[in-house]
Amino acid sequence: MKIQIESFHIIGLAVRTSNEGGRAEKDIPALWSQFFGDGVLAKIPNRQDDTLYCIYTDYEKDHTRPYTTILGCRVDKLEEIPEGMTGLTIENGQYQQYPLKGNLNDGLVYNKWKEIWQSPLERLFSADFEVYDHRSTDPSNAEVDIFISLR
Repeated sequence: MKIQIESFHIIGLAVRTSNEGGRAEKDIPALWSQFFGDGVLAKIPNRQDDTLYCIYTDYEKDHTRPYTTILGCRVDKLEEIPEGMTGLTIENGQYQQYPLKGNLNDGLVYNKWKEIWQSPLERLFSADFEVYDHRSTDPSNAEVDIFISLR
């Protein structure tokens, strides 16, 4: 389903990674571990709620080249970015939404990404993201939305 997204701000932890050689399969879980292990959620100023956003941005070219992953929360403003964290504004735009439901531990999200990489979508490669809200607190029966920026 195509939807229009209005701009919003994110603050969180970032890692530069790539899908080449399975690097992202190590870097992104490590980012999640660091986020929870260091209690980052509680340190994000001006956050709107506890919904987590996993953003894929700063693509060198497309999903086959390096990009930045940011794990964080939506915030009211970017004036206060704690040391070691990154702030980003997701710009207005049209997105393809993929609602997912199932077991996160069975590769629910990663398997959908593999489908997206093979799809004929006219991707913008500006900022794509996953949303983990109250519907994803039970990993065995989670609901997650993936949003892909479109041209």
